[in-house]
Amino acid sequence: MKTNFNRISPAKGRLGVLIPGMGAVTSTLIAGVELVKKKLARPFGSITQMQRIRLGKRYENRNPLIKNFMPLADLRDLVFGGWDIFEDSMHVAALKAGVLSPEQILPVKEELRSIHPMPAVFDKKFVKNLKPKQIKRLNNKMAQAEALIEDIQNFKMRHNLSRLVMVWCGSTEIFISPSAIHENLQDFEKGLKENSALISPSMIYAYAAMKSGVPFANGAPNLSIDAPVFVHLAEEKRIPIAGKDFKTGQTLMKTILAPGLKSRMLGLSGWYSTNILGNRDGEVLDDPKSFRTKEKSKMSVLDTILDPDLYPELYSKYHHKVRIDYYPPRGDAKEGWDNIDIFGWLKMPMQIKINFLCRDSILAAPVMLDIILFLDLAQRAGLKGIQEWMSFFFKSPMHRPDLKPENDLFLQHIKLKNTLRILAGEEVLDHSGLDYYEGPKASPKVAPSPKPYKKRAKTCKK
Repeated sequence: MKTNFNRISPAKGRLGVLIPGMGAVTSTLIAGVELVKKKLARPFGSITQMQRIRLGKRYENRNPLIKNFMPLADLRDLVFGGWDIFEDSMHVAALKAGVLSPEQILPVKEELRSIHPMPAVFDKKFVKNLKPKQIKRLNNKMAQAEALIEDIQNFKMRHNLSRLVMVWCGSTEIFISPSAIHENLQDFEKGLKENSALISPSMIYAYAAMKSGVPFANGAPNLSIDAPVFVHLAEEKRIPIAGKDFKTGQTLMKTILAPGLKSRMLGLSGWYSTNILGNRDGEVLDDPKSFRTKEKSKMSVLDTILDPDLYPELYSKYHHKVRIDYYPPRGDAKEGWDNIDIFGWLKMPMQIKINFLCRDSILAAPVMLDIILFLDLAQRAGLKGIQEWMSFFFKSPMHRPDLKPENDLFLQHIKLKNTLRILAGEEVLDHSGLDYYEGPKASPKVAPSPKPYKKRAKTCKK
């Protein structure tokens, strides 16, 4: 299948990565990238760096690494920067987060020390449990947006960057419902000038990014870009956007297990989920208003996977409960418990118990890296607006308003890989296998010896 999308601009020059929120996840990501660049670590968990993609028929044995198949930015070309309400360098932030040991990050100590966050746009009304140390103190939200635009321009010039992407990695803000102010650019900009209480810091960052022509992804469950004004602005500016909320721990498990239950037509009576964590994310979510935003994101998954309208006998009456408890001694080592009550043949009850001892930042860092590289790829491929093919990475993936989101992890994975195949002008795979048995088109009885895969050229003419 050939499309115009296979004309991708080359990944020439340095790629700037701007991150609002430079705490545990961001410092873990940067430390990991720097260690990988020095060949002192492997990027486990990263689709772009570790996963292969099948091309053509199975007997062709073409399975290149995605990073060799697609013209992605090289990790050596990434330049990190961003904003935070705390002044800590990435080295200090990493030590405080405690995700990685001091010994692990010692080889990249100087690289981490060289990265300091810029003063952030912050509003305590949206994140009540944090006490900022450095913020932009300006007259109104439009002035804050303009200051961010200036930061973006200065960062690009200072580091001699050819391209930029921005990924929100800040805290979960209080829940906001979309309103008239989020419908169009004129009303939104009026709201910025008038300090509207319905415009959060994450929206100000998104506005500044898009006005600067920078692709934007939302790694938290905030409303942020999931509003008409940003979708329209992204289309107008020809900018790719994606979100929301990194899919990491407990929700990752739900998007793995729920499709399995549905595929076997096993019913669900209830799904109880609780978490304990002690990092800054847990501290923020200890506020009920911030938790409501996260709760909505975490609870939206099951219905879209199980289709209770199509299967009312199996999934229309299940009880779904989600809790998060802040427990400081646990730090970044989150523990999630799930009790799943299911039923099968003759409605006989059964149970599944899960105790997932995970590390949020360890799961989120490779997800964030993949989002950065794919956002940049999308921009160079001429893709604009919502990038639904990146749903694989998010708890509450953005989607067209007339469509329901796809939350089945396995369907998301197929969608992602098929999009990459389309971008490269390769055949889309449906995995049916029927074409192997169509007479003269059938595969040979003895597969030919595999040929070495030639790395795809990183430049394509416009």
